[in-house]
Amino acid sequence: MNEKKAFIRSVGRFVPERRLTNQDLEKMVDTTDEWIFTRTGIRERRILEPGLGNSYMACRAARECLERAGVEAGEIDAIIVGTVTPDMLFPSTACLVQSALEAKRAWGFDLSAGCSGFIFSLVNGAQMIESGRHEKVLVIGSDVMSTIVDYEDRNTCVLFGDAAGAVLLEPCPEPGYGILDYIHRIDGAGGEYLHMKAGGSRRPASMETVQNKEHFVYQEGRQVFKHAVTEMAGVSVEIMKRNGLEGKDIAFFVPHQANLRIIGASAERMGIESSKVVINVDRFANTTAATIPLCLYDVTVEEKRVKKSDYVVLSAFGAGFTWGSVLLRWWE
Repeated sequence: MNEKKAFIRSVGRFVPERRLTNQDLEKMVDTTDEWIFTRTGIRERRILEPGLGNSYMACRAARECLERAGVEAGEIDAIIVGTVTPDMLFPSTACLVQSALEAKRAWGFDLSAGCSGFIFSLVNGAQMIESGRHEKVLVIGSDVMSTIVDYEDRNTCVLFGDAAGAVLLEPCPEPGYGILDYIHRIDGAGGEYLHMKAGGSRRPASMETVQNKEHFVYQEGRQVFKHAVTEMAGVSVEIMKRNGLEGKDIAFFVPHQANLRIIGASAERMGIESSKVVINVDRFANTTAATIPLCLYDVTVEEKRVKKSDYVVLSAFGAGFTWGSVLLRWWE
């Protein structure tokens, strides 16, 4: 309990102004508001203006995060951006953010783990703090999913939105608080069910890949749903058990916002009451790496429901397959 832990000092977010509602999608593809909402819990999603790019959203979220903490960009030691939709393959989004913020002493990198990108990045940032080599680490989850979604495919275009969330990690001044534990896992065999086929070195962009729509998200919904329910809940139950906690001890469960049914099934298995489950999938849809920091923003900044000593469980499942859970005890 005496070892140094990282804690979340501040949270920021950016959501684009443009709303794409289920009613809007009814005019674009063969779907209905009822069909979308009953299967996913989504009513609308935000869409970024073309040409702005991921780094624009990441910077906006980062700036709010730093302003809330009263920290200057020049004080940041490292920047980690969880994303699968970078502005470009290189330089990294982290480099673009570092330059735009003028965080001149910071180094950083992008981390690709699909919808688990934020929690994987969060743990990397926490370990930098725990090492004693870093005092301030900026962790960002940001994705512009509208740029890789086929709006003629009703099975995927209804699911995703654009947004960014950021947190500032610092050493916790009091023992027993902060990011206490994590469980992260991957299974590359799941890649066949959720991927983007082209755009990398195996299938670089060509007339053929564009015509075949290989630069869009491909998902086999049933397979992803089955694995997400099992694995996301599994690691969340495991992390509670190994820390001597039960559902009644958890103040908030912050799950990845992919689907309301996945969230409900995970919470039920964990023995967590619905009032403790943070949900905003209805307003923002699946923003991939941004979902969990958006939820943290809801309960810490907008609603101010989280208080000191609250146990909070974060959990995600994404392409790869990747999944994991993080246990933290809130300190303010």
